[in-house]
Amino acid sequence: MKQLLLVFMFFVTFSGFCQKRIKFEYDSSGNQIKRHVVLTSARVASNDSLIKGVEDLKEEDLQKNSPEDVLSYYPNPVRDELYLKWDLIENNKVLKIEVYAFNGQLIKSFINLEKESTKTIPFNEQPDGTYLVILFYTNNEQKSITLVKQ
Repeated sequence: MKQLLLVFMFFVTFSGFCQKRIKFEYDSSGNQIKRHVVLTSARVASNDSLIKGVEDLKEEDLQKNSPEDVLSYYPNPVRDELYLKWDLIENNKVLKIEVYAFNGQLIKSFINLEKESTKTIPFNEQPDGTYLVILFYTNNEQKSITLVKQ
């Protein structure tokens, strides 16, 4: 009976580490483009590597809507936080950033960003879904990113 109890305790303790999980990847429009099974508890980014911290990011890790775009972000899909980086061209600065749920509800707003070139936006308290991040520039231009929260 003790052996059965020990086996049961071992199984319960380590079963969480062995669960299969299905992870999905999405394109910039929010369409599913890939799914894969993850056997470990590590979080997977869109290129099948571990999600990196901001201090570990390299320029090639950042995503852009187009190669000539001055706005970069990481990761998509996002879990805990989104890292944004933008280049200031011809003194065109970011005034504010707004985050919207896909139903149009304003989730967060960040202002007074004229002296900034990066911003980390927390998503850990938001439910899974699709979000829109809009950057407002001093020349009245707007740039947007559609991303998925998992």
